[in-house]
Amino acid sequence: MSRWLVSAAHRSSGKTTVSIGVCAALRRRGLSVQPFKKGPDYIDPMWLALAAGRACRNLDPHLSGWDEVEAAFQRHAAGADAALVEGNLGLHDGMAADGSDSNAELALRLDLPVVLVLDARGTSRGIAPLVLGYQAFEPRLRIAGVILNRVGGSRHEARLREALERYTDVPVLGAIGENPRLAIVERHLGLVPSNEAGEAQRVVETLADAVAGGVALDALLGATADSPAAASARRDAKPLPARAAASARDDAAPLRIGIAQDEAFGFYYADDLEALQAAGAELVAFDTLRDAALPEVDGLFIGGGFPEALAARLAANAPLRRALRERIEAGLPVYAECGGLMYLARSITWRGERHEMVGAIPADVVMHDRAVGRGYVTLQETDAFPWPGGPLESVRGHEFHHSALENAAPDLRYAYRVKRGHGIDGTRDGIVHRNVLACYAHLRSVGGNRWPQRFVEFVRSVAQPPRRAEPALDLNACP
Repeated sequence: MSRWLVSAAHRSSGKTTVSIGVCAALRRRGLSVQPFKKGPDYIDPMWLALAAGRACRNLDPHLSGWDEVEAAFQRHAAGADAALVEGNLGLHDGMAADGSDSNAELALRLDLPVVLVLDARGTSRGIAPLVLGYQAFEPRLRIAGVILNRVGGSRHEARLREALERYTDVPVLGAIGENPRLAIVERHLGLVPSNEAGEAQRVVETLADAVAGGVALDALLGATADSPAAASARRDAKPLPARAAASARDDAAPLRIGIAQDEAFGFYYADDLEALQAAGAELVAFDTLRDAALPEVDGLFIGGGFPEALAARLAANAPLRRALRERIEAGLPVYAECGGLMYLARSITWRGERHEMVGAIPADVVMHDRAVGRGYVTLQETDAFPWPGGPLESVRGHEFHHSALENAAPDLRYAYRVKRGHGIDGTRDGIVHRNVLACYAHLRSVGGNRWPQRFVEFVRSVAQPPRRAEPALDLNACP
């Protein structure tokens, strides 16, 4: 098995597009590739999953802790021919000043060699001291090779290779030329997600062609292959069981939970969806842009996405908006994160255009040019938190939104106090209305926060409320 971390000197070096191309190129060869992404991210994993043909898994030590990260990697990488972990930011970047949550630390913890994607624009001989510096900064780390990206031509590539071969012992595993066809369109939250890109598969194939033509894939697999001792140890190790999750009662009827999945909403972690199923939920996809009615469901999960970019189409689907508002007022349990919160509000205004939304939450959404909330959050559940099993003193998640709420009703109840982050207004997050919990924070089912089980229990309590005990018969009462 080959396993490695793809990283870079800094962000925007092209490691995501290279990772997508490598996954797709190896898949063409008939290899099974398990992709991973470090940190909180929805968009890059969507592209990696499309390229590899299997769900990308997020590894986030801040939200889950190292033990859970290591167990998740071993569990999901088992049986694959190759495991590729795409880092976030630069190789030594992270929240902690000592690098204890950096990409380099992840590589050390998982015993992964590093493949550096280097943006070669504007450099030639100077690329050698850059690589030497990375080797010297953390000698425990093994840099298995570099992939030169955005190379200016054959002469430029030759000079880069000569410098690296003369001054370093790090092999060049490939070179990819500057080509606008290899870029994925970006917007304010990063890359356009693959569920919205109309020609996503064509983009993946173009990246696969570039990698197949510019990267020595056999050399890459060889440089990142397990040593014989490590391979033997992995074969002898007992397989890790799937993470324990609560299951539905044997006597409980199955629950149907609708999941908004379309171009407007697609930000979901695969592990969270699997945890919902393990808790006894049947997941039913519905389309907010095309479906005129809701499916028959006991609850809804509306994740994040780009409702602002598709606001006109969401507004045009008035029958679904009306049906959703009526079901919410009748008590339908709903969990909505970020884009889902925006969709449930009265309206979304972006670039001078205002569009009507569901109207279940008495507030209006206004988009801003700069991020309003960005990064990890720490929340404390209040007494208004509707799900069982709380209130919890500390809940970790993340947020990334350019929108804010305006004209919010003054009597709204909030499920969270914000201890770190922004949330809705810097101090509160998680609007509670009827059986709806709608927040800017994104949660993950890791680190002791088993929110899918709690949500399923809440949906079950609404769909199948416990029977009231019949009063005992008083034999002495008069007829």
